[in-house]
Amino acid sequence: MKEDPHIDAEIIHNFLNGDQKAMALLVKRWHLKFCNKSYWIVKDSQLAKDVAQETWQVIIKKLDTLNNPLSFKSWAFRIVCVKSFDALRLKQSIQKHNELLRSSNEDSIVSSDSDKEEKIKLLLAEIEGLPIPQQMVIRLFYLEEQSISQIAKVLNISVGTVKSRLFHAREKLKLSIKNK
Repeated sequence: MKEDPHIDAEIIHNFLNGDQKAMALLVKRWHLKFCNKSYWIVKDSQLAKDVAQETWQVIIKKLDTLNNPLSFKSWAFRIVCVKSFDALRLKQSIQKHNELLRSSNEDSIVSSDSDKEEKIKLLLAEIEGLPIPQQMVIRLFYLEEQSISQIAKVLNISVGTVKSRLFHAREKLKLSIKNK
């Protein structure tokens, strides 16, 4: 679809005036572009899709704060980038935690950086504070490196439920770590 800020502005105007179908048009115009932009940053297609979903949630909540609907593209891409970098930081933090767990299982932990150790302990504590269904999904996805569909089969739940649990777990972890 053609990128025309005037079309976006009209769609946004219609949505803000109560036309719920207008958001579907906006999603149709931009969702793939959001996924592609996020993938460019996170280099993980599933994570990029999750970021795009998070972006839409922010857009829907904050669209009424957009001063100039003609600037929707830059505003939305800024949200995509922020969410992508947040997701990337969380993924890297969990990967570091995973590496630490592996090395501790081998009784070969050598750490001169107590701050790093504290952050990993904090992350582990935060993961353990999640509801059990979210803990299971986070551990299977990041620690066991299973795909969304594999997790769905293992836990006997739908792919959508896995995605939802991952999303909510990530949000809780981001919020709790940010507030520490």
